[in-house]
Amino acid sequence: MAVPTASAKRRFEMEYSINASPKLLFPYIASASGLSQWFCDDVRLDPEHRFNMVWDKQNHYAEVAIQRPGRSIRYVFLDEHKRPQLDANYLDFTLEYSRITDEVFLRVTDYSDHTDTKEQQELWEGLVSKLREQVGG
Repeated sequence: MAVPTASAKRRFEMEYSINASPKLLFPYIASASGLSQWFCDDVRLDPEHRFNMVWDKQNHYAEVAIQRPGRSIRYVFLDEHKRPQLDANYLDFTLEYSRITDEVFLRVTDYSDHTDTKEQQELWEGLVSKLREQVGG
């Protein structure tokens, strides 16, 4: 009997305060043009409405699995043949508004092969800093 292997993937989750409204922020997390301004070197939609996220001249295809307009989106990454895969990497971006503090938070959930939490935290802090510059927040 085969023993299932443990996934080397980890779930990384952080929240970042951003001084901008969810209405302003959502296009930056849910559109190819918005993502390309802070998240990737380039982002394109292919004819089947898959996102082609380009880092270091390498294509990474993803599909939108869940979207709550104005609030959250999940990108699930595909294999090299642009097909779904078991235990796929995914990214969740969720916008939350606190009425108590009048702040907007971006919650990032990154489920991937990254094993160095400190390196991943530094990566996301840099990306969110670029996003803040874009939105003025």
